[in-house]
Amino acid sequence: MRKLLCIALIGLTLNSGAQDFKNVSKLVLLNQFEPAKIELDKLLTDSKAEAKPNGWFFKFKIYAAFYKDDKLRVKYPNSETIADDAFKKYLSLDSSIKFLRENNGQDALYNMYATSFNKGIVTFNDKNWDSAYYYFSFAVKYSDVIFQNKFSTNKNQAFDTTSILYAGYSAQNSKKQEVATSYYDRLISNKIGGKSYLDIYKYSLVYCINTKNQGLFNKYLSASKVMYPAIDYPSVDWEDYELSYFNKNYTLQQKSDLYDKDDAAGTISAKRYLQYGDAFARISKEESAGLDSLKQDSYLRKAAEAFKKAFYKEQTNGISAFNAGVIYYNLFGIYDDKASQARRALQELNSSAETDPKKKASPQFKAKAESLKNQRITFEKPLNEAADSSVLWLEKEYAILKDKKDRSKEENNCLGKSVDYLSNIFMFKRDKVRGKDLKAFDEYDAKFKVYDALHGKF
Repeated sequence: MRKLLCIALIGLTLNSGAQDFKNVSKLVLLNQFEPAKIELDKLLTDSKAEAKPNGWFFKFKIYAAFYKDDKLRVKYPNSETIADDAFKKYLSLDSSIKFLRENNGQDALYNMYATSFNKGIVTFNDKNWDSAYYYFSFAVKYSDVIFQNKFSTNKNQAFDTTSILYAGYSAQNSKKQEVATSYYDRLISNKIGGKSYLDIYKYSLVYCINTKNQGLFNKYLSASKVMYPAIDYPSVDWEDYELSYFNKNYTLQQKSDLYDKDDAAGTISAKRYLQYGDAFARISKEESAGLDSLKQDSYLRKAAEAFKKAFYKEQTNGISAFNAGVIYYNLFGIYDDKASQARRALQELNSSAETDPKKKASPQFKAKAESLKNQRITFEKPLNEAADSSVLWLEKEYAILKDKKDRSKEENNCLGKSVDYLSNIFMFKRDKVRGKDLKAFDEYDAKFKVYDALHGKF
């Protein structure tokens, strides 16, 4: 008899536990959420009840209802986080959300979504970015559950674009760059476009530039070019972003290798040639420190080559010709200094031996003197070539810009510098043939006077 009584009591206890869930369910169906909470709290003290999805579902639904109601939200603070934690535990026990479907759980999802969205709008308009992000992140999470499980009347909608967009905006304004880009990534990956979305493409590209994420950068750049083609958006130049990534994140050697590859393929625009030229002409101090004089010379010549090719692509652009001329002018200056140093060293050597005939006749003296003479001769060839090339390209630029109407400030600045550089080169050429070639002297002197008279005119 005692054994039968014990079995009966166990059965009564189990039935009582099942009845408790039914009571919670009935109270929830009647929207009596506070009494339902009291019943559920008692039940969840049992470890067996905690192991079932039912209780966590009801806790989620109860606290989602508290969250929706203005008064109950005050009475039960943090109701959204309690509901969210309950939903996470529920999902861990019922990933198919079968029980949620069978017990009208979508209304709790909508309570979390709609309430979060509305509070997100309020805090966003108040420019409380952290709070706005907090609420919109909930809106995104629960709208995803709604749309992915076809609880929306629009069965074809995959996600809530607006929630994702505002979650990204809020994170961006909160300086959460990685988080903002992760939201924008969803929109970009799903080919969401139009004028109002243009800025998220720009922001994502800048983020990738700053974080050196080339994989994502290439992804966003390709998407940007497709969604916002130049023909429809002439004010947006995606090449600027590409060049920015190139300048900020490539090493000098990588830039050189890419230039060689692109140049061989014939895919470089005038603008990109200019950018390549600038990269090789303006080497950072850190990278320049690791280059010997020959390597530095090669990069300067590569810069000049790129500027010339930019000009050939767009022969009305005097700036390209000016840049090429300046590179050669710089090379002219470098070789002039080297030739002058060799000449002065030879003069000092001869001066030191003027009063010592034996020293001047020594093999050591003759060898050193010969070496310095050869150095000077060696430097004079590239010196003259650089001077001639500089004249060629600076005069191209001068011819293009001198009569141009409405010149830009940059163009005037280039003209002002080019006439000074040209006068310096022709003065050098003139003085070099002084007393040797009267005809050449007069030609160079005339050129010098033309350009010297233009000093300060632009």
